[in-house]
Amino acid sequence: MSDIIHLLPDTVANQIAAGEVIQRPASVVKELVENAIDAEARRIDVVIIDAGKTSIQVIDDGLGMTETDARMAFERHATSKISQAADLFALRTMGFRGEALASIAAVAQVELRTRREGDQYGTKLTIEGSQVVSLEPDACAKGSSFLVRNLFFNVPARRKFLKSNQTELSNIVQEFERVALVHPEISFSLTHNGTSMMVLPPTSLRQRIINIFGKRLNEQLLTVEVDTSLVRLTGFIGKPEAARKKGVHQYFFVNSRFMRHGYFHKAVLEAFDRLVADGEQVPYFLYFDVDPANIDVNIHPTKTEIKFENELAIWQIIVAAIREALGRFNAVPTIDFDTEGRPEDIPVFGSSVELSSDVPQPQVDATFNPFTTTRKTGENSNKFASNSNKSVFSSSSEGWESLYTSAAGADFEHDTDHIQAPEDDVQLSLSSVGMESAQLYFQFKGRYIITSVKSGLMIIEQHRAHLRVLFDRYIEQMTSGVIASQGLLFPEVIQLSPSECVILEHLEEDLQKLGLDITNLGGGSFSVNAIPTGAEGLSPEQIVRDMLHCVMEKGNNLSDEIQQRLALSLARQTAIPVGQVLGEDEMENLVDSLFACSTPNYTPDGKVIIAILQQEDVDRLFN
Repeated sequence: MSDIIHLLPDTVANQIAAGEVIQRPASVVKELVENAIDAEARRIDVVIIDAGKTSIQVIDDGLGMTETDARMAFERHATSKISQAADLFALRTMGFRGEALASIAAVAQVELRTRREGDQYGTKLTIEGSQVVSLEPDACAKGSSFLVRNLFFNVPARRKFLKSNQTELSNIVQEFERVALVHPEISFSLTHNGTSMMVLPPTSLRQRIINIFGKRLNEQLLTVEVDTSLVRLTGFIGKPEAARKKGVHQYFFVNSRFMRHGYFHKAVLEAFDRLVADGEQVPYFLYFDVDPANIDVNIHPTKTEIKFENELAIWQIIVAAIREALGRFNAVPTIDFDTEGRPEDIPVFGSSVELSSDVPQPQVDATFNPFTTTRKTGENSNKFASNSNKSVFSSSSEGWESLYTSAAGADFEHDTDHIQAPEDDVQLSLSSVGMESAQLYFQFKGRYIITSVKSGLMIIEQHRAHLRVLFDRYIEQMTSGVIASQGLLFPEVIQLSPSECVILEHLEEDLQKLGLDITNLGGGSFSVNAIPTGAEGLSPEQIVRDMLHCVMEKGNNLSDEIQQRLALSLARQTAIPVGQVLGEDEMENLVDSLFACSTPNYTPDGKVIIAILQQEDVDRLFN
């Protein structure tokens, strides 16, 4: 029997590695920009065509490469960052595996032009599918220029599963922002299809954040800075009033590298405990500077998940540092007991100044007895005392004890003439429920509507019920035409990040169908001129942001799916909140509208709206 185990060809091995390292055009941008940073570039320009599907070009003014280095850079595990395994625990560079360029060259057509400072000429290298097409001298500028064309041209299945241009461009912008946020000393620019999206000159860290996310964020940021033997923590946190349910900017960076860390995120939430409402989050930009020997960045291909050696201690440092920042900038309400510098003519407790006014004396009627009739009664009260209930509401002080003795032994006959027995019981179904003509509704805890049905008690969650009704209404209106809008007396200007702007441009037509009139003012600023009818009193900015991030999180491409996400987001904003008191007519209208829906039992996101408490269970409570 012949041997069956063999080595894979380099081209196949590179394509396998590319599946982990290069997942989409944003991955190419991330790897090339990080390489430029490691090359000590002071200016990095990113040029994108068709969201990276046609071409991605990254130009830097870094150190550049020789002809030999340019050729070796595209070999697997070829790197200048480390030379032995021990170097993994002393990393200060963005890259170190030597897989990125080899993976890119395996699934794209790459052209590299590079020159070192002082060299008379540079090098031009062309590679397609890991195969070198040409290598020749070239008159180029100092630094490196990588041009990546036709990503996944030789892997059509991977190219087929790329998302829409808007989604891929949004991912590119996010990766670009993450790198730009940790290197404010470097100049960045991003251009898409000939249009400049971001131009970021060298500046301070706070100004870099403002340049990316807008000037309004500057008023909401508090400085965090603490230096310990374990970690140096710097950055900014948002004030409690900046909290929102969606669309907040939250970033962790460790040693100039973006990371995701759920445990540290909980530490931030712990620091804001009881300062923000449940379900809301605050923006933060926190930068960790730790000894590379105490972290492990080599646990995930994208290097965004990092393992810390002292996570519990750092968790406590995060909580303490944020609380100190909140207290230092008076973000937490306090009571000022300092009386230094107070006006002398204002008396305070314990001073020698006597109060000029007399202490008020309470007026007490010592003869008052609630069971006597010594108080004066008018003509109306006399008439009331002479009615048929005179024996119970007697004005005489004698015999009042009989009120209780009679209640102990007498059988009271209740007048039930005004209560109609239900003629037709209620049958619950997924499509519709027939209600009685004289159905009674009761509200419990400002959240549930209770009424009787054939099998027992029906309980309806009012917020979810209204959500179902509004969702179906918005979908119907979007399908048939445009939802009526309510113009704002004073249009509200909102500032969006570049990634949010990309999504908003894609959703402009759908938002207009929802009754939102939005005008692009340029520079990431948008004017909300009208909102859907029924959304009065809500924040236009919050409505827009919730819709944008709802679509960004789901990442759907189909127009119908996007419309459903937008309709659900708007319905959540405008549905009656939990705790709102409803009148009997309001409850009746809500229940009637609910059972007119095609699916009254569940919300659009699958939550239960109606529950039945069986009569047997009710009877069992009294057995």
